[in-house]
Amino acid sequence: MSQTPPTPVADAQRHDVLDALRGIALFGVLLVNLRDLSLYTLMPAAERLALPTAAWDRVLEVVMAALIDVKSATLFSMLFGVGFALQMQRAAGDSAVARRYLRRLLLLLIIGVAHAWLLWWGDILRYYALLGLLLLPLGRMSPRLLALTGLAVALFALPLLRPLILPALPTLTPAADAAATAYAAFSDGNAGTALAANLDYDLRMRLANWSLAFFVLGRLLLGAALGFAGVIQQPQQHRAFWRRLLAVCVPLGAALTAFVLLRDHGLLFADGWWKSSAARSVSSVLRGASSIAMALAYMALVVVLFETRARRALNAFAPVGRMALTHYLGQSLLGVALFYGAGLRIGPRYGLTGTLVAAVAIFALQTWLSRWWLARFRFGPAEWIWRSLTYGERQPLRRRRPVATGAA
Repeated sequence: MSQTPPTPVADAQRHDVLDALRGIALFGVLLVNLRDLSLYTLMPAAERLALPTAAWDRVLEVVMAALIDVKSATLFSMLFGVGFALQMQRAAGDSAVARRYLRRLLLLLIIGVAHAWLLWWGDILRYYALLGLLLLPLGRMSPRLLALTGLAVALFALPLLRPLILPALPTLTPAADAAATAYAAFSDGNAGTALAANLDYDLRMRLANWSLAFFVLGRLLLGAALGFAGVIQQPQQHRAFWRRLLAVCVPLGAALTAFVLLRDHGLLFADGWWKSSAARSVSSVLRGASSIAMALAYMALVVVLFETRARRALNAFAPVGRMALTHYLGQSLLGVALFYGAGLRIGPRYGLTGTLVAAVAIFALQTWLSRWWLARFRFGPAEWIWRSLTYGERQPLRRRRPVATGAA
């Protein structure tokens, strides 16, 4: 007897806490990415210091470095790994699962490359697509071994491989010069100039940020370990695990983050051994551990709070999480349209403070749009296209009747 072709997960099978986590992570990603999309990070340092918001910007930089930078990307990557595990579990016994998964990743790669080359150089989807291929063979490991492998890659790949990879890389234009060139092009009103500069800057950044592949892979494996362990699918059955994780990761993450910040600002161990190459390796490990511990603390906190009255407030993020791909791409589109010279030309004139206000406004709009859209349609636009092409047939999009999505 032939098996019924697999279809995308139904609404009743969705995991509310996972959707809420995706929405929260996406807000953090927006806060970080909008700093680049607003051209603030490309702006010459002297001009940044001359902004009327400079004093507030310096405070925000420290706060974001402590609570959001790297942590949001870590959480988002882990959640992609969790999603992989869920797909594998739902497709148990399906002989076509590997072929369908490969097609899904190929489509994601195409979306990511188009996003990066035609819109914004900071795309992360390409890494998820390419490194997601490794999750197929590695996904056969036990959750414990997956977690240990993920930690090893995330923490030790960079210090071990840096001496081997750096000498093999081509000589790049100094970062300040490349940033200044890109800033001028993106501020220009000519869309063709911005497009050419975006492609050039993207290629430079792929070489300069070669370690990003190991950053993403380690976190994908950690997320897959959580997914295969089942702790996020049935959080009520694993309350003790999440509470222990929260109790460990909050103080550990806070201590490591404080150490990294003090080191970065020259307030702790600024001289002596800490200037050596060995010290850079130690700092790299501690920096990676701080972001992982904080991301796990955020995840555990949301899971624990989901069992309290805070569930209603956290569920407000779930519709955005269900349309994560649509909104990730939409954030880049809005950022370019608002801040680039070919758009409204706002640029970085309002500093980091202005980008924070813009991020809140954009996310509030996306939250409202998500609720409106999902009351009428089953998937976000990008998700619908991705799923239809993955499954090889047009997926039903419109709902038969409007439904409430408060607990989507």
